This record gives sequence, structure tokens and C-alpha cells, in this order.
Amino acid sequence: MLEKLFKLNDHGTSVRTEVLAGLTTFLTMSYIIFVNPEILSSTGMDRNAVFVATCIAAALGSGVMALVANWPIGMAPGMGLNAFFAFTVVAAMGFSWQQALGAVFISGCIFLLLTVTGIRRWLVAGIPKSLRSAIAAGIGLFLAFIALKNSGIVVANPATFVGLGHLGSTGALLAILGFFVIAALDALKVRGAILIGILVVTILSMILGVSEFKGVFSTPPSLAPTFLQLDIMGALHTGLLQVILVFVLVEVFDATGTLIGVSKRAGLIEEGKPNNLGRALFADSTAIVAGSLLGTSSTTAYVESASGVQAGGRTGLTALTIALLFLAALFISPLAASVPGYATAPALLYVAGLMMHELVDIEWKDVTESTPAAITALMIPFTYSIANGLAFGFISYVVLKTFTGKASVVHPATWLVAALFVIKFALFPG
Repeated sequence: MLEKLFKLNDHGTSVRTEVLAGLTTFLTMSYIIFVNPEILSSTGMDRNAVFVATCIAAALGSGVMALVANWPIGMAPGMGLNAFFAFTVVAAMGFSWQQALGAVFISGCIFLLLTVTGIRRWLVAGIPKSLRSAIAAGIGLFLAFIALKNSGIVVANPATFVGLGHLGSTGALLAILGFFVIAALDALKVRGAILIGILVVTILSMILGVSEFKGVFSTPPSLAPTFLQLDIMGALHTGLLQVILVFVLVEVFDATGTLIGVSKRAGLIEEGKPNNLGRALFADSTAIVAGSLLGTSSTTAYVESASGVQAGGRTGLTALTIALLFLAALFISPLAASVPGYATAPALLYVAGLMMHELVDIEWKDVTESTPAAITALMIPFTYSIANGLAFGFISYVVLKTFTGKASVVHPATWLVAALFVIKFALFPG
């Protein structure tokens, strides 16, 4: 049955290899079941319900990827967009988490439409590579700022806006230790380094008596507090239109790039040969809609899937294994609830560092490419908004290319996005 469903022989793999690859990927991305509830619960969402939504959304997304596309790629709520959801849309802009979920749902529907019509590929082909890299790096800086703030390493300062916190505090010391544990383990190629780092800090905090041990196993908590609680009509508020645009754009760049990059590494995309990219894009799009209904921010393809590919994963059986493991994780909700914020902070900071690698792909020798890229990456953390970073980046890109006589090389997709942000600033300058 598995051979018929996943065509293992055609891909030169076996059940054992695929299952081990799925376990490998799960270990590298399972930190999200601790981090996502920590981030989204800051909006007032029920933490236990978010934990359940995270696990089910990851299982559904990975399962669809397995059965529809037959690709070894894991899906789960994405890092970056969950922070944008919680700290920008809800905390800074003042919208309710129900309205924010509605925006995720609408963006998912738009994303699905763009995928089905082929516009998604047109957008990806038309956005400058330097801007795509800058967006990823900027989101990394945003995550780093949040991690440092949550751990107490960076604090508010009336004179300089931000300053160094008290490094001798328990939370800061544990966060610093957790970061070095994660970095060292990853450097030593230990699978699940981020997950191990979170658990090490959590256990130490319990030993020191600064956090409470709530158990390991239990029946899954209720999903009711977040299930179908999205406010779609409220999401159509004019102030959320740019939020929806950001959700769509980041998903277009991030998810598509991940899908293509990981699948190429697995040998699933070769020049001139048919592939299942269209089906993979469809699976990715439907996962966003499903996640918003469950009660979590945008679900996306995880770059950590490359670890499973490295372990030999070549088919959807790898993704199906990931899905089953996320379902099994539903029974460790007490452990997830025991994880303090300063245990997830080092995970955020380390992921941020990995995202900064994108800076090497920016064309630094071309000022018309590097300047908009730098503005994009800097404005995201400095304005505490991915939306503002995208807006400044796209507009400055078009302006610089035009002023230097290179307007003809700007793709229509870039013009379109820049124009949308200009309209936004004209109507809502604040």
C-alpha cells in the first residue's frame, strides 16, 4: 500500500529511510509547539487551545503535503508571521486576535487563488532577489528583538529608547545559557538542537524553582477557545488591508522559496522534467486557511525539512510521519504549558540568526539593489512592523531604479506592490 501511494521504489528509498527522515525533520521543527503558544497567548488567546491548534495545523498541512504532492516537506505555523500577528497587529495596532485570525483566513483565500491562477509564480519571478533576502533578514532581526526583550536582555530606556537589561537576572542568564546550548549542539550537527535547548532551560528553571512543573502527558486540551473564533468581517477593516497584503507577500516569498529550495535538494525538481510543484503550492495554500479556522497564524513550509531530506527523505511518507508525530504531540500539553518565556527566547534568537544568512544574497555592489534591501531589513525591527519594512523597501526600490534610469528593469509585480503601499500611506499615513 505504501509503495503504491508514495512510489518508494521510483524514488530509490524505503519505508525505514522515510520514517527516520520524518523523525529527523520533526525533531528540528517541533520547537514550534512550545514557541507558537508562547507568542500567540500574549494576545489573550488561550495558550492550551493555541497548542492544540499548532499541532493540528502542522499535522493537517504536513498530511496534505504528503498525500497531495508526495513531497517530504513539513508544515507548521511559521516563525515571523506569528510574531507579526501578536506584537504588531494585536499589540501595536490594537486589533483583536479574532480580527487578526480573520486577516489570516482572507490572506489564505487570496493565496489559494493566486496559486490556482498561476499569479503566485508570476509574483515570485517578479520580486527582486535582494528584496526577498532582505525581507527574511528583517524578519530575523524582528524575532531577535522580541527574543532579547522577552528574556530581559534588552529593556526600555527613556533616554535611548532601548538599553541593556540586568544580565544577572535568572531569566536573562537562563536565556543566554539556552542560546549557547542550541548553538553548540547545532554546530555539532545534533538533531533537534533547538528543542533540546528549550527543554534544558525549562528543566533548569524548574530545578531553580522559578517555574512550575505541570506534568508531561494528558489528554489534549479543548480547541473550543480558538476554533472558528475568527472575525472575518472585522478583518475587512481598512487598517487591516495592509496586514492582509503582508501575510500574502511573506507567504509568497517564504513558502515558495522553501518549497523550491528543499525540493531541489531532494532532486524532485529538475530542469525540463515534470514535477509536483503545483500540487505542493496548493497544499501550502490550503494549510493557511485550515490553520486560521483552528486558531493559529499562517502555516507554511519549514526550511528545517532540509534535515529530513539530508537523512534520505524523498517522498510524502516523510511528511506523513511528521504529521503523525505532531498528532502524538497533542498528548504532551502539560509539558508545553511548563515552558517559560525565557526558554523559548533563545530559540527565537537562534532562528533569527539563521534567517540573517539571507544577507549574503543581496547585491551589495549595486546601490539600487542594496539600499532598498538595507532599508527593508532595518525598518522591520525599528518600526516593529513587517508591513512598514516591506513598504519602505518596495517604494525605495522603485524610486531608486527610476531616478537612475533603470525603471525599465523593474518587474510589473514590483511596481504593483509599491503602488499598493503608496496608496496605503496616502490614505493612512500613521
